[in-house]
Amino acid sequence: MVNKEVTVLNATGLHARPASMFVQEAGKYKSEINIIKDDKKINAKSIMGIMAAGLSKGTVLTIEADGEDEQAALAALVALIESKFGEE
Repeated sequence: MVNKEVTVLNATGLHARPASMFVQEAGKYKSEINIIKDDKKINAKSIMGIMAAGLSKGTVLTIEADGEDEQAALAALVALIESKFGEE
């Protein structure tokens, strides 16, 4: 299992388009992937779970991956958040 703490940087947070991009990326991997926020585990492959979590700009969360491709999954999802989902 690997994990990394990240901060949501884009202005809209993980709502609508960014949440969809995040879930699509997470879905490419076989590993179990979760977002941990305030001691709550959210399935990173669930659009409803992510949208309901209210992950706004400045939110600090931990991405956790466990499985055969955990390193690649974690790196891709961290990079997506750090890139602000292509937004300025």
